[in-house]
Amino acid sequence: MKGWLRLTLGLLAVVVGAVWTVQGLGYVGGSVMTDRRVWALLGPVLVLFGLATLWYGLRARRRRP
Repeated sequence: MKGWLRLTLGLLAVVVGAVWTVQGLGYVGGSVMTDRRVWALLGPVLVLFGLATLWYGLRARRRRP
């Protein structure tokens, strides 16, 4: 079951990180995060964390029959 949890959290982190990035860059408006450099920097960091979590989740799923 740990593999599913990691996959879910990783996918969620990738999606949220991507949204943060486009909001920080000003492509999505209507938020306090729009055109803020901090979100444009934190977004890709969260995406990388999410990708790493997805990778670990896939490894955990492969090890179990």
